[in-house]
Amino acid sequence: MEERMQRLIDFLRTRNAPFLAASDWIAAHPELGHQEHEASRLWEGILREHGFTVTSSYGGYATAFCAEAGSASSPLVVFLAEYDALPEIGHGCGHNWSGAASALAGAALASLFPELPGSVRVVGTPAEETDGAKIGMAEAGLFDGVDLAMMIHAESARTQVVCKCLAMEGVEFRFQGKSAHAAASPWEGKNALNGVQLFFHALDMLRQHVRPEIRMHGIVVSGGAAPNIVPEIAEARFYFRAPRRKELDALLEQVWNCARGAALATDTTVTWRTYEKAMDDMVRNPTAERLMTEIIEGLGYPCSLPEEASGSSDVGNVSYRCPTLHVEMATVPERLVIHSREFAQAMTSPAAHASLLDAAQALATCGYRVLTDATLRERIRADFRIYRDKESEGR
Repeated sequence: MEERMQRLIDFLRTRNAPFLAASDWIAAHPELGHQEHEASRLWEGILREHGFTVTSSYGGYATAFCAEAGSASSPLVVFLAEYDALPEIGHGCGHNWSGAASALAGAALASLFPELPGSVRVVGTPAEETDGAKIGMAEAGLFDGVDLAMMIHAESARTQVVCKCLAMEGVEFRFQGKSAHAAASPWEGKNALNGVQLFFHALDMLRQHVRPEIRMHGIVVSGGAAPNIVPEIAEARFYFRAPRRKELDALLEQVWNCARGAALATDTTVTWRTYEKAMDDMVRNPTAERLMTEIIEGLGYPCSLPEEASGSSDVGNVSYRCPTLHVEMATVPERLVIHSREFAQAMTSPAAHASLLDAAQALATCGYRVLTDATLRERIRADFRIYRDKESEGR
């Protein structure tokens, strides 16, 4: 085991150049969700060069892929690779960094085959920032039977192994009114934008009476064509989040009433639809969390206690299908706000390069332990069953 681990580390330290270069290239050429054609092709090519068999357009997503190495279907570890960017600010979520860490970890682990049992996969998962390809992949059963799926997400000065995700629903509201000349005969019109405005106010009032961990935030998508026309159509999009699906469903019932009330008060009508697939909360796995904490702290990254959930990710949907880790790791020493231009710029710094190599080592080491220890796998699987059933009670 020690000899193999040393070879694993040697690979990470001596053969990382293509992965660091790819991370920087993707950072310099950001692509939005489902448009990551160059990023996915880049990772596919690099992984083929490292002995992987690659399936493009995986799960029906044009910019997804599955790269696999090994000779047996079980045991199986999966590294999740993200590479989509944010509008206007590029890789302010660090997906160039996290995708590279997963790809490098997979290549390092693959270099030990055929001496290891089972297989390793690097799965390219597009559009985490929007409708999350992992959701459809999970629904299709593509993670069923996986012994451990994992990734490390970029953070600034904080490392946290235990991930808490909020269940999330994206909803679009369309208010229908009646157009009229806004100066000559406004009494003939029914202002759809007024409906949207009142709906926003209603949600602000509702916010006073929900639990602190609830999140409601939205934007106006359309609000009329010209100032001298009473807006006939107005649309808004919202994200609604709660710690559990059951709590989210209860919140949505209140939201629907707010929408109905706003339409009634403005003499308009309202319809709504989900415009992105729903994201699940996260199923914990204490055995896997303890293993990863031991590994990461051994690399010099003290792990913080878990904080209350504040965001959402499609990795939550994966966690209901197989044991899953979604680690947040310090990439740079200074405190930076994610989803910012400053964070995007930091993702190609020397400090980010150094932490990327550590993240890849943590992932590869964890994957090695899972592949080679049947007792560990069974404990992880037992935790998965227990905690999935527990969380499912709140869905």
